[in-house]
Amino acid sequence: MLTIKVLGPGCNNCKNVEAVTRRAVAQLGVKAEVIKVTAREDIQKYRILATPGLVINEIVVCAGRIPNEAEVTTWVATALEQS
Repeated sequence: MLTIKVLGPGCNNCKNVEAVTRRAVAQLGVKAEVIKVTAREDIQKYRILATPGLVINEIVVCAGRIPNEAEVTTWVATALEQS
């Protein structure tokens, strides 16, 4: 099972990243735990310069923007191949 983290304070952009991520995971039909990380000190551990951020299996795949569903699908599929 994949672990996917959405990094951000809970703003609309963060919510959009979470929604896009959940759609991509559902479309692929994979098991994944999507976790919202809102604590500033936890976000800083990933050394991103801007939120929202997206982390799949502890690898930062995106930061500072809202990825599209195709991008997230690709990142999730790649993470599955590597696990």
